[in-house]
Amino acid sequence: KGNGMIGNIYSMGLALQALEATRKFYAPRKWDCAQAFSVVYAHDYQQPMAIAQVLPALVGRSYLDAAGLDCAATKNTSPSRQLPLSPLLGTHSVPRAPIQVHYSITNTLQGKHFHYSTSVTVPSGSTLLQVMEVAAEEKPQTFSFQTEQTSWGPYVISIHGLAASTDDRTYWQFLSAGDALDEGVGTYKPHDGEHIQAVFSTY
Repeated sequence: KGNGMIGNIYSMGLALQALEATRKFYAPRKWDCAQAFSVVYAHDYQQPMAIAQVLPALVGRSYLDAAGLDCAATKNTSPSRQLPLSPLLGTHSVPRAPIQVHYSITNTLQGKHFHYSTSVTVPSGSTLLQVMEVAAEEKPQTFSFQTEQTSWGPYVISIHGLAASTDDRTYWQFLSAGDALDEGVGTYKPHDGEHIQAVFSTY
């Protein structure tokens, strides 16, 4: 993409590793990675899997380098010489201003078609998953949903009783202003007045 994103924020780590590891095959054309790395630097990674995949690229390595690591050279490294972790700040110490998020669900693909919209109020900094939970609490007959836990965080498998299926190649796609979200529902944080669409889609 024009802004340096390769796929989405989850695919960036492996993509950067692959591009860096195969850099010599691009000769004589040099791959300019500055724009792609700026996307990574600007993103607040939350998912352990995404962090694990992007860290090697940030230190100029790839998973391929792991086979050639000299463990003997690092065995005397003392944990006391490591940089201390910054203490986590309490998230409840400062009241968060409420924001309003517009949320809609749409199915024009399978069975009885439907389209429902609602607006929910949540504290600023809330994730999309929290927005969906509030919508489901307020209107359970319409906005109920199910998730399953994955190594990338919660994955929405069903909304309004309509379940995604690998056999039918269907899934729930989340969009903002017509563009697919770059993060999952467990980490994406909508802004005030944003309209999030969940659209039953096929791949």
